[in-house]
Amino acid sequence: MQTRFIVKITTAWLLSLSALFVLAFALAGCSKEEKKDENKAEKKAEVAPSAADAPLKVGASPIPHADILRFVQENLAAKEGLKLQIVEFTDYVQPNMALNDKQIDANFFQHVPYMEDFGKQHNIAMSSVAKVHIEPLGLYSKKLKAVADAPKGAVVAIPNDPTNAGRALRLLADNGLLTLKDGAGVSATVADIASNPKSLKIKELEAAQLPRSLDDTALSVVNGNYAIQVGLKPSKDSLALEKGENNPYANVLSVLKGNENEPRVQKLAKLLTSQEVKAFIAKKYDGAVIAAF
Repeated sequence: MQTRFIVKITTAWLLSLSALFVLAFALAGCSKEEKKDENKAEKKAEVAPSAADAPLKVGASPIPHADILRFVQENLAAKEGLKLQIVEFTDYVQPNMALNDKQIDANFFQHVPYMEDFGKQHNIAMSSVAKVHIEPLGLYSKKLKAVADAPKGAVVAIPNDPTNAGRALRLLADNGLLTLKDGAGVSATVADIASNPKSLKIKELEAAQLPRSLDDTALSVVNGNYAIQVGLKPSKDSLALEKGENNPYANVLSVLKGNENEPRVQKLAKLLTSQEVKAFIAKKYDGAVIAAF
């Protein structure tokens, strides 16, 4: 009887010891796995770049915007610890759509009146971060030597986007080709023409097509960047050039509303309005592009 009791106690003790051993082993395994997971997480945290270190993707028209950005990228960005990725667009629609879709972080191709009008039309809330430069609109012709030589019924091409159309009509008015109704501002349209003594035929075209239109028109109002792309020198080749003083059409660095103070954006704004960029613009473009700061 006593022997059986001792055996029972010994068996119970061995079972308890085994259970404790299994539990200790399991806990040790868990601890090892947890440590492994922690190490992995730490390693990932070391490798993954923070948003502040990621390249800032900026959409831009090729000339002069992308040229100016490349100057910043190659000469100034490293000093500020800024990485730039330049994405080129050849029209005035895609840079804002790409910004809205967050394919890019900012864009640099437009002036504020265009940005605000585009935002209203497409329900995109955008903000200007910095005014960089002005590209004066110019009146060009392959057929005329002076604006006053425009014959009756002459075809005159202007940009078809609302703000640049108003701007072009103002340039025609300033040069005596037509008059606009009182109060017609940056959003003036052909409906705001008060008088057209030469019965000019106003043809509205996409801005990028205007340089090609010169073969078919008496006069074309061409945006500065597109004039430069086809080898025109606005300060020499235009028959009339938009004035730069107090010009509301300065080209700006734009972002989606709420991103104005993002550190990388602020770094780029600072560099784009630096004295180095001002000197670069003056030297490279010889008056075809004018710093707005």
